[in-house]
Amino acid sequence: MVFNHTLAPFYLIVACLVVGQPSYAGEWIEGRVTHVRDVDTIEVENRAVRLNGVDGPELDERGGQAAKRWMQRLVMRKPVRCWLNGDRTYDRWVGTCYTKSEEDLGALAISAGQARDCPRYSDGKYASFETDESRRLPIHGYCR
Repeated sequence: MVFNHTLAPFYLIVACLVVGQPSYAGEWIEGRVTHVRDVDTIEVENRAVRLNGVDGPELDERGGQAAKRWMQRLVMRKPVRCWLNGDRTYDRWVGTCYTKSEEDLGALAISAGQARDCPRYSDGKYASFETDESRRLPIHGYCR
């Protein structure tokens, strides 16, 4: 095989991108919550984490802003631990996050009526946490 020197800059850029990408697949991350995007997406030390199996209202949907504020009160600037399963959606890692006292953020949000179980991704893990209030929230098509 002959190395094409005209493509050397391209190979260098690709190598830097691959090496520079952190791998959070199947591992724990810990840190303080630096941002809450909405009820089912938080940032831990500026790393976006989508709560696996949790279906929260979007910010422009009924209950979305209130759910975000609820999550902010729960975790903003507080330490959490997240188990990242290796999946990504958009710019977010997918995982299950816990408070310092080991409470599952997804279960807390759903039992507080701020989100719903997303059975397609949770395999029903959070179904028992749903309340009358949470069942009034919209369920998104990707969860069915």
